[in-house]
Amino acid sequence: MISRRARTGLLLGLVCTLAACTAPESEEPPRPEPTPGVPSPGAAGIGDPYYPNDGNGGYDATGYDVSIAYDPANGQLTGDTTVTARATQDLESFNLDLRGFTISSVEVDGRSAEFARQGAFELVITPSEPLTEGSEFTARVRYEGTPQAASSAQLGGNGWHRSDSGGAFVLGEPHSGSYWYPVNEHPRDKATFRLTARVPEGWTAVSIGRQEGSSTADGWTTSTWVESEPVASYLTTVAIDRFTIDRGRLSDGTPVLSAFAPGAERIRPDAGRVAEIIEFLTGKFGDYPATSAGGIYLGDNVGYSLETQGRPTYTVSADLETIVHELAHQWYGNEVSVKSWADICLNECLASYSQWLWAEGKEGDDLDARYRRAIDRLRDDREFWGQRLYDMGAGNEFEGVYDKGILALHALRRQIGDEAFNRVLREWPVEHREGNASWPDFERFVADLADQDLEGFFAAWFRGAELPGDEHLYPGSLRR
Repeated sequence: MISRRARTGLLLGLVCTLAACTAPESEEPPRPEPTPGVPSPGAAGIGDPYYPNDGNGGYDATGYDVSIAYDPANGQLTGDTTVTARATQDLESFNLDLRGFTISSVEVDGRSAEFARQGAFELVITPSEPLTEGSEFTARVRYEGTPQAASSAQLGGNGWHRSDSGGAFVLGEPHSGSYWYPVNEHPRDKATFRLTARVPEGWTAVSIGRQEGSSTADGWTTSTWVESEPVASYLTTVAIDRFTIDRGRLSDGTPVLSAFAPGAERIRPDAGRVAEIIEFLTGKFGDYPATSAGGIYLGDNVGYSLETQGRPTYTVSADLETIVHELAHQWYGNEVSVKSWADICLNECLASYSQWLWAEGKEGDDLDARYRRAIDRLRDDREFWGQRLYDMGAGNEFEGVYDKGILALHALRRQIGDEAFNRVLREWPVEHREGNASWPDFERFVADLADQDLEGFFAAWFRGAELPGDEHLYPGSLRR
């Protein structure tokens, strides 16, 4: 993700600072262990201390089959979603996350199940028979209504948006999936995703993954989109508009689909460089990990762009650097996702540094000189240095990672040397392919690969809230 506020020129036109905040390092609260052989309710949260109610326990979702019909004329959505999952304990009941809607029926393994709503977004489902640990099961939910409007979030609005053109789209981090389908809403529980979307003729629904087909009958157009690799729910989306569609392929055959909403024509030249950008990033990070490529280019100013899997979604003010940033997330954030939202630097710091790599590799920029100019400008800025890059506190995840994070990674590159740094960039996504990792995991990975004691460096740059000492501020070729 990158926000419109990451454009003020603080780091010479690349990224800017948000408000600073510090917080003590968090630990997950202990949760009671279920008793083997005794069915009990799954936890109402997955265990992330930043958002205790996000996600759910007791099962692992493996796939979502989402079917929706949406009419822009009245804003009504009808949904029919089947979740495939594996029980990780003996389950008396379990939760899904869903915001709003009237639920008409719930079935578990084809049999009617009881359900109840709790709190803002918990859907509690009680099967007719308890589920045994290790068993595969399906939960089918039918629902309808007007999707809840996007709510205020750190960089804009998370959730369902009505577009200026009369269409709609859903976008948000950390929350977006629960605004339009029942989901285990946390990056720890990644699953495959299939969407069948039905919209009135003349409108087009675009999503992530590969388009498997589209047909029009009786005044409605139905399209199917399939993401066969595990995806975090905030990286799923649907956008409905009067899109103009461009298609192509990467050199390896990966399909490229770019959808331009009314008002998004300005970005077409930059969007046409997606294949070039992916080729460049592949040279830095390794094989492109997504099953599809392209972008969804909105005509609305949402305030941020988001790295929706394989096909990022862009606010109307996005530019070439934004595209580089969001495509870098396909490795950092999508292929390897966070364990906790405290680990967000794994996504944003690395994606932001890709903009510097692009400037260096494609435009010939001297990054050491750029770094020194930034340090000279920011040396006395206590607010800037007060932003922690790891465990920054719930609600502050996107503060510092876009600007201080770039400087921290360039300093890390000079600390361990180009050979080790380049190995980190390529080997980290392979090490945690299609999985999750934490920032402490990354620190250990880098230290082991570089064969250096980096505890002081990471403490100064990523865990600290003040200007690093010269030892860590000017490592390697940055030393004066």
